Amino acid sequence: MPWYYAVAERDHEIQNPTSAEKIALLGSYLRLGPHTRVLDLACGKGGPALLLASTYGCSVYGIERAPEFVEVAHRRIEAAGLGDLVEVVEADGHAVPLEPEAWDVALCLGATFVWDDLSGTLDALTPAVRPGGHVVIGEPYWKEWPLPRGIDDQGWVALRETVARFESAGLALEGLIASSEQDWDHYESQHWRALEEWLAANPRDPDAPDIRQRHQQARDDYLSFQRELLGWAIFIARKPY
Repeated sequence: MPWYYAVAERDHEIQNPTSAEKIALLGSYLRLGPHTRVLDLACGKGGPALLLASTYGCSVYGIERAPEFVEVAHRRIEAAGLGDLVEVVEADGHAVPLEPEAWDVALCLGATFVWDDLSGTLDALTPAVRPGGHVVIGEPYWKEWPLPRGIDDQGWVALRETVARFESAGLALEGLIASSEQDWDHYESQHWRALEEWLAANPRDPDAPDIRQRHQQARDDYLSFQRELLGWAIFIARKPY
C-alpha cells in the first residue's frame, strides 16, 4: 500500500511545523561550524541536515528507517553537492548502537516515538553526546493544562513539564525555538493538499478509503483543538562537562 506519510509529506522540504529560518537559528544557537559533528536521528528527507550543512559547513550523519524518505534524501544531497558533508543511511534508529560521547550534537526533530517518548529519547541520545555537547529535540507540548475533557494527551505534557524531563536527564535547557501558528498552518496545509491530490488521482486504490479517513480525522483534530492547544518547539539542551 502507499505509506500514509510518503503521500502526506510528498511536498514537505522540512517535515516538522517549523521553518528554514528557524532551523538556521538553531545552527546559530549551537555555534555550528566546519568541525562540528551532528547526528540526526529519524532525519526524514534530510531537510534540516541539508540546511545546517550548507549554512554552517558542519558534517551531519542522518539515520532514517523509511526507504521512501532515504531515497529522496540521497537525491537532495546529490543535487545540493553536499555529499562530503551529509550522509543518510537507512536504518531503524532505535536499533543502531550509538557510540558513547562521539557527537557534538544529537538531533531528533519530531520523532521521539522511535524511543517510545521524550524520556526514552533523552536516555538514548544523551550518552552519545560529548560532555559540553547538545541534545536537540523537536517535541509537541500542550499550551493548556489540564486538557479539556475528552482530549487525549497522547503522552505529551505542558511546556514546563516537558523542560523538566530534560532536567531529569541531567541536561540544562539553553534554547527554545517555538513554532508559530503560521508554521503549524503551513505544515498541515501541505499534508491536506498532497492527500487531496493523491485521493483525486487514485480514487480506486484499495487503500484510498483508509487514507481518506485518516486524513479527514487528522484535519478535523487540528481544526477542532490542536491548532489552539498544541504547541511544538525545538528544545536545545547542553550536556554537562
